[in-house]
Amino acid sequence: MTQNYNMNRANGAPFNLKYILWVVIALVAITTVAKSTITIRSGQAGVLYKTFSNGVVTDLTYGEGFHFVAPWNKMIIYEVRQQEVFEKMSVLSSNGLEIKLDASAWFQPDYENLGKLHQQKGQDYIDRVLLPTIRSAARSVVGRYTPEQLYSSKRDAIQKEIFEEAKKIVSSQFIQLNEILVRDVTLPPTIKEAIERKLRQEQEALEYEFRLVKAKKEAERQKIDAEGKAVANKILSASLTDKILKEKGISATLELAKSPNSKVVVVGSGKDGLPLILGNQ
Repeated sequence: MTQNYNMNRANGAPFNLKYILWVVIALVAITTVAKSTITIRSGQAGVLYKTFSNGVVTDLTYGEGFHFVAPWNKMIIYEVRQQEVFEKMSVLSSNGLEIKLDASAWFQPDYENLGKLHQQKGQDYIDRVLLPTIRSAARSVVGRYTPEQLYSSKRDAIQKEIFEEAKKIVSSQFIQLNEILVRDVTLPPTIKEAIERKLRQEQEALEYEFRLVKAKKEAERQKIDAEGKAVANKILSASLTDKILKEKGISATLELAKSPNSKVVVVGSGKDGLPLILGNQ
């Protein structure tokens, strides 16, 4: 009885070992396949690192979709869509006053040079390259302007200048800078109040000057009008002779005599040869 059990046990051992071997092979295959495939999603791109070769592949960027990667290699995924980063800075104006600047940048990695970006800057390229560049450009640009200029009319100008200076730097660092937005410029309260007071005074002065100009123009208009009337009266007086005045007086008397509201009696002539009119009105 014991002998038969041992024989069965001996006959079953190879079968069990073979079964276990197939299971191990299947697990290794599944694991290998799982580690050898990667899906790059929309808006992303990949950089391949070859462990047993030359490291980072710099001449090829892997696009969206399904990719096979050897288990000993690694695919690093980057966001390649436009992104936005915010930064609050303290910078100095041309006269040494501290100005607080609230700005943001629109950017994305250079797709064609994504491998070089990863190799030279790494995945934290935003903190290593982009933000320091924006700070440096902001300090350089704001240092050219006074607080009054920053508060009133130069915000668009400094925004453009910061963008141009930062873009020149990061473009050689495999970063595509799309826009710099200056969202807020905060001055010290005392400086802000002084600027606002100065602006109000300038506005009042402009309004007063406008009123003076308007009054001067009105006076000139009245003078011209009076001079015109005086000239007209002078011409009229020169043209009215005694005969013309008598003729106009006779015409006016005759017209008045025709009025139904009057009973007209002409008796002789009045002074200057004009007829006299008597009536009950």
